[in-house]
Amino acid sequence: MQHIETLSKMLCRLQNRILILKSDVRSLRRQSKLSYLHNVGSEPLRPLTIGRLLESTVEKHGANYAVISKHQNKKLTYSEVFDEANRLAAGLTALGLKNGDRVGIWAQNIIEWYVAFLACARAGYFTVTINPAYQPRELEYCINKVGIKSIICGHKFRKQDYYEVLTHACPELPCSEPGKLKSSQLPTLQSVVTICDETLRGTYNYEEVLELATEDSINFIKKNQDQIKIDDPVNIQLTSGTTGHPKAAVVSHFGLVNNGFYVGKRNELGKKHHRICVLVPLFHAFGTVITISASLNYGATLVLPSDGFDPNKSLDAIKEENCTIIHGTPTMYVDLVRVQKERREKISPEIAVAGGAPCSPSLFKDMLNVIGVKKVKSVYGLSETTAVVFQSMLDDNEYRSTATVGHIHDHIEAKVVDADDKIVPIGTPGELCTRGYSNMLGYWEDDNKTKEMMGQDRWLRTGDQFIMGEDGYGRIVGRLKEMIIRGGENIFPKEIEDYLNTHPHILES
Repeated sequence: MQHIETLSKMLCRLQNRILILKSDVRSLRRQSKLSYLHNVGSEPLRPLTIGRLLESTVEKHGANYAVISKHQNKKLTYSEVFDEANRLAAGLTALGLKNGDRVGIWAQNIIEWYVAFLACARAGYFTVTINPAYQPRELEYCINKVGIKSIICGHKFRKQDYYEVLTHACPELPCSEPGKLKSSQLPTLQSVVTICDETLRGTYNYEEVLELATEDSINFIKKNQDQIKIDDPVNIQLTSGTTGHPKAAVVSHFGLVNNGFYVGKRNELGKKHHRICVLVPLFHAFGTVITISASLNYGATLVLPSDGFDPNKSLDAIKEENCTIIHGTPTMYVDLVRVQKERREKISPEIAVAGGAPCSPSLFKDMLNVIGVKKVKSVYGLSETTAVVFQSMLDDNEYRSTATVGHIHDHIEAKVVDADDKIVPIGTPGELCTRGYSNMLGYWEDDNKTKEMMGQDRWLRTGDQFIMGEDGYGRIVGRLKEMIIRGGENIFPKEIEDYLNTHPHILES
């Protein structure tokens, strides 16, 4: 009996030792595998400009509504967008704009923003998408930073009067003849186009510019598409850095078209005709790429609930327009969850896409259980990577959807490196770097900042603390500058926030 007990104890110790050895083997395997991934992609990249993509979409989906603006009570089909974009492009050309000129779009979420973005791409201008909340000093900096020649702006948005802000930055405007502006503070700015019911002093009215188009000038825009190259700049994203002035990230037609294509594919836009409720501002990369370019690639419909985010109007739009997809940031979903808990509307969206900031697993669960979506999809990227480099796959389980930023994108390389720029083992935190077609062309006329962000080898440093999984999925654990070191241990604020958010009385941390 004593021998049996002794053998039993020995067997138990042996089993424990085997488990420890297996754990050590798994750990060694992880350490031997480095945090480097390359998704070669299953489909080739598309050699198209935004203008050519619009033509292709009109051929396939011309009768589909491209955009529905609830607050304006307006809607346009893709065929109508194509016609208006060509007219606006021709009208802007009549103002003296040329291929390569920078045109600022400074307005809230309205149909004219959408049309202007496509019109500039058709004409070969570089759109500069400006935050509608900018005040005189910020606006002045952005105009001078990239040499904006013409600005298309709204009229009034909440407490913002665009014309009033513009005249503070440019006192000469009210006394100038439209199109002949000469400003000491804004030397490159020559013309201002306002989207309003009246013509303001020193400006052109949006409708007036449309009327400048002739049959010949519209035909010139159509014939001139071959002169615009896929690698030409199309959009300058003013990135809101944590300190100092925003940087101007330049992205190409090629990057914008293809990032939108692969984003749309993973968001299932190719499976059926979707209506997307747009909570995000159009000026942001979430708006220009994840929303506009993706919908353009697949003929989806964008629904603008209001000129700026309003959770109640968003819920109205989801219900009234039968929206199947929602695009929003985490804070927007927090508000949408709150109003849906109060109103309990009968809605049936299928997919919620979250991006722009890290999203907590507890919020993702609220999106599933309260808003009632079937799937929650995460997107991760930067303005400097056109938009997305990691994203949820089609059939991800709850863990992958809520605890990771998704799987590496098609045709993208990614690596995680330490402070010495060496690739770390799988599962080890470090700085995420990416390389591929989606990387920006560079910062506008700023070689030094471009070199800081992206080396000659085209690896782009994101500044994000990242953990890469062996399965190609990744997790953000914080920004490099946010990491806390306590007693020699690295502590990531994101992990603390995610834990706090599981408490039933904490809405968001």
